[in-house]
Amino acid sequence: MTVQKSHYEASLAEYSNHLAAIALLKQYRPYLEMIPSLRRPDESVITIPLPIVRLRNATTAPQTICLPCDVAILMCDPEWKIKTGAEILVFIHRAHEDFSDLLGRWRQTQVWLDNDYEWLMPLRHSHILSEGANTIYPLFVVFSDTLERIQRGLIGAELPFIMQTSDSLLEENLTNIFSSEVPPV
Repeated sequence: MTVQKSHYEASLAEYSNHLAAIALLKQYRPYLEMIPSLRRPDESVITIPLPIVRLRNATTAPQTICLPCDVAILMCDPEWKIKTGAEILVFIHRAHEDFSDLLGRWRQTQVWLDNDYEWLMPLRHSHILSEGANTIYPLFVVFSDTLERIQRGLIGAELPFIMQTSDSLLEENLTNIFSSEVPPV
């Protein structure tokens, strides 16, 4: 069985929301602990779907590129309104993508971010200093339909991954997230 494009699209749409990104990180505790404040999630976590960075090089003009990851999760100090050093890059398994393709997207991201760079921030967060990180961390999202060799490859490469079980889980999480953001009337 292969992953459906709808699985990828639903996950990308869900993890574009900062509360859903936090729910994702709850499934991998070492990354959840990087969040500066869970009491102020809207000021502590910035999600950037299909992120863009501006690479700076001393010898050439700055170059703007779209990273091959799916979502960037940036941590922000809610008091000082500055981005902290840790950046989590989410790679969602895409339809018809094999292990080398998925791993290749992470490796290409590592190559790009080995330069000086700055994030092109969403408008709401454009005032935040967006210089590159001290450390980037990958997180892979796979599905029950993902080939077993991809999961074995991620384990062998010692890369963290989360198993997304079903569309109903996505819909349930999304409903819970948006119902918690709406103040009671």
